[in-house]
Amino acid sequence: MSQPEPAPLTIRCIAVDDEPLALGLVCSFIQQTPFLELVGRYESAVAALRALHEHPEVQLLFLDIKMPDLSGLELARVIQSGQQRVIFTTAFNQYALEGFRVDALDYLLKPFNYEEFLRSALKAKAFFELKQAGNTPASAVPQPTPAPAEPAEDHLYLKVEYQLVRVAFNDILYVEGLKDYVKVHLASQQRPLLSLTSLRNMEEKLPGRHFMRIHRSYIIGLDHIQAIGRGTVQIKGETIPVSDGYREVFDQFFSKWK
Repeated sequence: MSQPEPAPLTIRCIAVDDEPLALGLVCSFIQQTPFLELVGRYESAVAALRALHEHPEVQLLFLDIKMPDLSGLELARVIQSGQQRVIFTTAFNQYALEGFRVDALDYLLKPFNYEEFLRSALKAKAFFELKQAGNTPASAVPQPTPAPAEPAEDHLYLKVEYQLVRVAFNDILYVEGLKDYVKVHLASQQRPLLSLTSLRNMEEKLPGRHFMRIHRSYIIGLDHIQAIGRGTVQIKGETIPVSDGYREVFDQFFSKWK
């Protein structure tokens, strides 16, 4: 007597991205893919975490990394011991290594097309089919595709007045956000550079291993910290506040100093 055919696999997904256009694109790709089912879409990792408690049937997250309050990497670490798996969607390839550490199924580098999306979705399908069959040896699990290797940059270019100025990362003490500008305070000169850009844009350009946002108006260079007080940081004689929204992440960093 022949065995019945297994039911077609449907993977229940959510998409998480704080950029509405990017979120809409991922959702449309999910809806085009026959074996994926879109359960929800969220513009913050905090909302997605709440949704996972309400929808325990979710199996796969298409997850942006750089988001306010709670990053995609932090959310992935929170759910790491659960049944959900993650495919990261990000414009920043420097997070590929962290993606491996939280057992991400794959890593989609923006901008990506449907063909690239489908390739990642098929890796997820292969993983869940193995899991469904009760046979998931580590060697059989599809491995993430590493992000393209690029030389590590040690500087950025800032538009200052009518020219582009090259600024070394290790020269930046801290960045102060104003309404439409940022002030970039440097170790090499007394006067800060004034550039027409946003603090959010600066946060995306600065490498996370050397910089941290600690306030809605400040990003600091971690290598230039002289002292840490109760809710403050001191850099080159300036006292910079740590706001409540960033304190938890900062306290985790501060614990390494103890």
